[in-house]
Amino acid sequence: MAQKAANQQATFVWEGTDKRGERVKGENKAANVTMMKAELRRLGIQPKSVRRKSALASLGQRKKKIEAGDIAVFSRQLATMMNAGVPLVQGLDIMASGHQNPSMRELIGSIKGDVEGGTNLSEALAKHPRYFNDLFCNLVEAGESAGVLDTLLDKLATYLEKTESIKKKIRKAMFYPAAVIVVAFIVTAILLIFVVPEFQSMFQGFGADLPVFTQFVITLSEVFQQYWYVIFGGIIGAVVAFVMVHRRSRRFRRFIDRMLLRLPIVGPILDKAATARFGRTLSTMFAAGVPLVEALESVSGACGNSVYEDRILEMKDQVASGQQLNVTMRLSNLFPHMVVQMAAIGEESGSLDTMLSKVADFYEEEVDNQIDSLSSLLEPLIMAVLGVLVGGLVIAMYLPIFQMGQVI
Repeated sequence: MAQKAANQQATFVWEGTDKRGERVKGENKAANVTMMKAELRRLGIQPKSVRRKSALASLGQRKKKIEAGDIAVFSRQLATMMNAGVPLVQGLDIMASGHQNPSMRELIGSIKGDVEGGTNLSEALAKHPRYFNDLFCNLVEAGESAGVLDTLLDKLATYLEKTESIKKKIRKAMFYPAAVIVVAFIVTAILLIFVVPEFQSMFQGFGADLPVFTQFVITLSEVFQQYWYVIFGGIIGAVVAFVMVHRRSRRFRRFIDRMLLRLPIVGPILDKAATARFGRTLSTMFAAGVPLVEALESVSGACGNSVYEDRILEMKDQVASGQQLNVTMRLSNLFPHMVVQMAAIGEESGSLDTMLSKVADFYEEEVDNQIDSLSSLLEPLIMAVLGVLVGGLVIAMYLPIFQMGQVI
């Protein structure tokens, strides 16, 4: 009978306000609209609108990959639910049933099942290391121990949103020129394989020597026509090999990260982004009451650069032996003088988390400004490169025609 009743329940999409007056929304199953509203009121939510979800909308949903942004939203929603007085299991149930991503619904449902079985939230999250790393689980565990889980989840959401924002901006700055280079190569290859041969057949009837530049382009075209599969296969193979070696070889990854930090324009951006992540992560963990040595262990993997990771692990050992954090930061030769001084002031005044948070805010803004400047610089540069490539091919093909016109 219970199974039959469960099967008869429908899914309702609802919107309402919690105990603090903040707007919340989601999806839940119930027998009818009245039962749905009653359940929401029992959870401390004042319903504003409740409507039945259509079957077509449910069929239209497909599984999507769980992104870092989904985890940030999960943290923010769970913090809001707990702050509103909603019990943990019920909050997880509301989130699971109301999430648009089926993969996320399954993940939250699994966490809810573990918590219902008596497992701590941090332990339930640790069973999914792909989505919740050690830093996330350590902070949740600290929040559970101190009885401030809602506050820690809110800090985690802010931390994830800030770090993900920096990552997206850096990816955007790197992706734009890479995409243009790929497009330029493909357009050039098409011209060499399909367009240049048409001109070549026309030039054969001229009965005169072709200009050196034109002959060079024709030779290049012949190479592409005969070995295009080798060229494209070699490039694709090189990219795949690079990704695999970068993923598996720590030594190679360290070499690439070191080279990236030395690049004239990109290097300073990556350097400041790593400093911002260091400040944001350490500030969040220290504010949660995580011991400094343990916090540095987690921070080392959050900076996104193996050079920083190695140096921060060395700093951790020095701090464990009694050195002050600002001294180890100065000895690492990674951080600017201002960052070291801010850390020293924070240690002396007992406000290290606040000072590191200010450092993170400053360098996040610096990264934003430099990426905007880089984008403005790259746009005309990329247009110039494309103009030289395409224009050079056009000039090479029309140069014999111009010379013939001069002779006539």
